Amino acid sequence: MIVLGIETSCDETAAAVVTDCGSPRILADRIRSQTDEHRPYGGIVPEIAARAHLEALDPLIIGALAESGIGFADLDGVAFTGGPGLIGGVIVGTMAAKAIALVHGLPLVAVNHLEGHALTARLTDDIAFPYLLLLVSGGHCQLLIVEGVGRYVRLGTTTDDAAGEAFDKSAKLLGLGYPGGPLIERAARGGDAARFDLPRPMKGRPGCDLSFSGLKTAIRQTVERLTRHGDPLAPQDVTDLAAGLQAAIGDSLVDRTANAIALFRARHLEGTTLVVAGGVAANAALRERLAGLAAAHGMAFVAPPLALCTDNAAMIAWAGLERLRLGLTDDLAFAPRPRWPLDPDAVPVRGAGVKA
Repeated sequence: MIVLGIETSCDETAAAVVTDCGSPRILADRIRSQTDEHRPYGGIVPEIAARAHLEALDPLIIGALAESGIGFADLDGVAFTGGPGLIGGVIVGTMAAKAIALVHGLPLVAVNHLEGHALTARLTDDIAFPYLLLLVSGGHCQLLIVEGVGRYVRLGTTTDDAAGEAFDKSAKLLGLGYPGGPLIERAARGGDAARFDLPRPMKGRPGCDLSFSGLKTAIRQTVERLTRHGDPLAPQDVTDLAAGLQAAIGDSLVDRTANAIALFRARHLEGTTLVVAGGVAANAALRERLAGLAAAHGMAFVAPPLALCTDNAAMIAWAGLERLRLGLTDDLAFAPRPRWPLDPDAVPVRGAGVKA
């Protein structure tokens, strides 16, 4: 099969073409980042994001097909992010996919953005079900058992902010700018992670739920204390706080993931793989710590290439291809979804900042 994928859920506009001919392959993967548009505001502005998607999407689709050397007639289906995400952007991608499917008589596949992240490891490493997934991004932070396409068991989720939000908001407090994750990672190099006494949210507690609101508050309070006399943060303060934040998030994620490994193993004796996915999975220090955790439990560790950690259309195309192989398609009545949990049977979490 050959599938076109469209991604417009947040601040990256993307189009990609993937195939499973011989082995999973990305034929084209084009992304247009909106970072420059949102940087002056220190975060993503939904209206600006939606308008940028409108301007960028058509040329990206045309370019992806040209790079692949194919036309619409060669496609076996068109997949798109149907949610969750900023609803204006999701609508843009949904309507483009519907138009392509209708005009060219192609099957239409609505993909949960989180499932795109969840199945990326099968595109890059062709791993088998089941596996344990730590999904960490700007909007989502969950531990899930991936039992199959469309079959997920949520073991834990954030009760407030996601890890990526903690990175972004803390970077703003430290005067580093946007996007926060890469800037915090860069600033943390050579910093003293133990200088400031930062909390390790949920560490040591039973279960697999996560929380990062208190950590973000601790960063704010520390910055306020250091600057109470009107002096700006010293460069060493920024470096040490960045290192401390990164270490605290890592400690929390490793502790929660260790609990999830025990639950995963109890349910699936044959499960041998820990996967990390999402934008925060690009953090090298976090990858190293999770790889060590997996090795300590006799598990393989898989993290996608950095380009496939952040939002992209290749993962959407691949998830669409996997669904299409199972005959899971959608019709033109599909409605975009701002929220769309992977595990509909999981108990909803109502904390501030929770996205799904």
